Amino acid sequence: MFFATPALDLQLFLLINQHWHSGLLDAIMPLFSSTAVLMAILAVAVVAAVLRGGKKQLILFLVLLAGMGVSDFTTKLAKDEIHRVRPLNAVAGTRYVENGEWRSRPGSFVRTKENGSSYPSAHSANTMALALLAMLLWPRLRAWPLLVPVLSGYSRVYLGKHFPTDVLAGWLWGVVVAGAVWLLWRELARRFPSLRPE
Repeated sequence: MFFATPALDLQLFLLINQHWHSGLLDAIMPLFSSTAVLMAILAVAVVAAVLRGGKKQLILFLVLLAGMGVSDFTTKLAKDEIHRVRPLNAVAGTRYVENGEWRSRPGSFVRTKENGSSYPSAHSANTMALALLAMLLWPRLRAWPLLVPVLSGYSRVYLGKHFPTDVLAGWLWGVVVAGAVWLLWRELARRFPSLRPE
């Protein structure tokens, strides 16, 4: 599918990726975009919750992981249909990281691919689904989990992996997935009270 980039989308991408950068942001943005870092944090949280709350807390984390799994699978289906090319393969001057080093496409750069996997952003969808489900499953967290999709989404644009609309679409899809998984979980917990945490 041909995907034209709106002018405002491109302008915002250029600001974030090519103008609003610094040495500090160059160092930390790859961390906010790292799936390995996110999985490590989740693993620590699961172990801590199970040690403190037992099997029922583990069940809640399985609900959380199910939401992320549904989000990841469905966004990949969308990517395979839409084929939007990532900015680093489409926009001259794009700053990106390769093998741990920052690089920039030259001003004479022309698009190198016809198909890509930019839209929607799976990182954004997955982290939004995770954040909203965490807020619903553990209300004491309040709105703090929303920092994860915000920082992750911004980092994806900063790293030249996505246009802002890719991130926005991912966030919106994450909201839909989280809502659907939450409603399903509530129905299961109603039918099987033993699943509910104490």
